[in-house]
Amino acid sequence: MPLPELVTPTYELVVPSSKKKLKYRPFLVKEQKILILALEENDSRQILEAIKDIFKACIITKFKMEDLSIFDVEYLFLQLRGRSIQETIDVEVPCDDDKEVKVPVSIPVDAVKINFPKGHKKEIKLNDDIVVVMKYPNLEYFATVSFAKGDVDPYDLVAQCIKRVYVGEEDSGTFTFKEARTWVEKLTASQIDLIQELFNTMPTLKHVLQVRNPKTKVENEITIEGLVSFFG
Repeated sequence: MPLPELVTPTYELVVPSSKKKLKYRPFLVKEQKILILALEENDSRQILEAIKDIFKACIITKFKMEDLSIFDVEYLFLQLRGRSIQETIDVEVPCDDDKEVKVPVSIPVDAVKINFPKGHKKEIKLNDDIVVVMKYPNLEYFATVSFAKGDVDPYDLVAQCIKRVYVGEEDSGTFTFKEARTWVEKLTASQIDLIQELFNTMPTLKHVLQVRNPKTKVENEITIEGLVSFFG
């Protein structure tokens, strides 16, 4: 008698940045193994390729990888991992009134949302004439920072995330990363600070919960933010 066919469940989510619906399935053992091996090597390139392969295999709806923002990638990965392993995330959180005390909590995957800070904007006015339109960090940045624990040059990051530059009503047109990197070096410190605000206020995974310190009996409001905070 042949082994039975296994039916993999499918789920649906809404992409935070575009509000488009995507159907997906959990990743399988063979796909999880590829990711685990890449994580063990601590190689950002291998991790990046593993995540790309998992997304391509598990997301059923047609989509473009380059259209996903960094927080879309975080949210998708959280949902995929949660549906694939367990539908709750088990973490230990330190209490604000006593950092030595850590309380185990279990968070339903569906409870974790993307927080959109007020005042966040991608169009940045550098002076009376120049406006920079930014885009979010890419999947490679996500793999490097979230998993490989690598460092990213902040000026490289700014250059990578420049989408368009306008001088008055005129579009400066397309440019290479090298040209953008050279241009970034000519900005003033205050102009860099204006652009940096994009990253400081960028939407992120966020969950707020109430935790009772078992020693002091004090109720603590704890905020867990960013993918690394959920999975380490």
